[in-house]
Amino acid sequence: MQNQNSFKLEFIALMASLMSIVALSIDALLPALPNIGEYVSVVNTSDNQLLITMIFLGLGFGQLVFGPLSDSFGRKPIVYIGFIVFIIASIICVTTKSFEIMIIGRVLQGIGLSSPRSLTLSMIRDSYSGDYMAKIVSIVVMFFILVPVVAPTLGQFLINYFSWKSIFYVNLIFGVLIMFWFWLRQPETLAPKNRIKFSSHLFIDGTKEFFKYKEAVAFTFVSGFITGSFMVYLSTSQQIFQEQYQLGELFPYIFASLAISVGLATFLNSKFVVKFGMWRIAYNASIAYTIISFLYVFLYWSGNNPSIYILLSFFGLQFFAVGFLFGNLRALAMQPLGHIAGIGAAINGFISTVMAVPIANYIGGFIKTSVLPLFIGFSIFGILSVLVFLVLKTKRNEVMIR
Repeated sequence: MQNQNSFKLEFIALMASLMSIVALSIDALLPALPNIGEYVSVVNTSDNQLLITMIFLGLGFGQLVFGPLSDSFGRKPIVYIGFIVFIIASIICVTTKSFEIMIIGRVLQGIGLSSPRSLTLSMIRDSYSGDYMAKIVSIVVMFFILVPVVAPTLGQFLINYFSWKSIFYVNLIFGVLIMFWFWLRQPETLAPKNRIKFSSHLFIDGTKEFFKYKEAVAFTFVSGFITGSFMVYLSTSQQIFQEQYQLGELFPYIFASLAISVGLATFLNSKFVVKFGMWRIAYNASIAYTIISFLYVFLYWSGNNPSIYILLSFFGLQFFAVGFLFGNLRALAMQPLGHIAGIGAAINGFISTVMAVPIANYIGGFIKTSVLPLFIGFSIFGILSVLVFLVLKTKRNEVMIR
């Protein structure tokens, strides 16, 4: 493990870049959803959301394979295997005219991308611990957030001058460059002496070990609540701004401005987390997340959409709270799992993602003429998150009294 006070800019930039392949594969495709839907003859335009949510299903399941394998064979070779799966899946997506096969391709893309996504967290946990680990995660997420700022604009540019297929080709080129950098400059973070001998019981034993740590399990569920409610926005944003508000041309810029809100919060979190602690910051952020969404539901219970400026203000505040949650929740869950960082990150990612996909698909089905269902979802899962924190806080106080 690196010294907790060491700060390696290239390591952080490389980890952020690995995660950015995931973000680019999701966000750059948002402006192209109507084009792809038309190409593969989608009848119900709401089904286009599946092109976004189903990649998350692959991300969740893929981690269950790659995480345990990385604990036995090291992080780097498993990242390469995942990228090969991503290449095959991308070829499937650009060569099919079937919506069902396209969905299969997106799931496979998610499976392939689950390797760099989850193992990024494992490599950070291999190298850091405690609140300083949360600081590093926040910085990585901050750079990672820059991709959603530019990805929809890039996607729109590619559609205007080429076709929606060019988005997949650009994703592949970007991924190849990142993989070359990773191969050239990143040493293996899991020393041979710390590896777990591969066996048929590896996953079962690792899962049993994971569930011994109640706080890791609890924060994994909170991650699922927040990720799920946020995924509703991600999968329906194109529908909201282009169909409900008739702002199709401005969609990439609106999406980018809201991503900046998340990025600013993660930047501030990286500055404050060592001083105030990741637990305290995440707890207060979950309360803010809940209050903001409740306020919207109270003011616009009729279902009539407010002006775009009011909506963007609520979204901006909501996502500012999210920026203090994403990195800290992952760090809190991973903190006691340093000895099984690979499978720990895998189970954390699997549970939170598999929770998030049905949440997003269910709530997304109600967002047809109003944004209200989205904020109702924010409210419900915000409450559940705060309740988990209160239960953990009570148990912590009981332990301190004893």
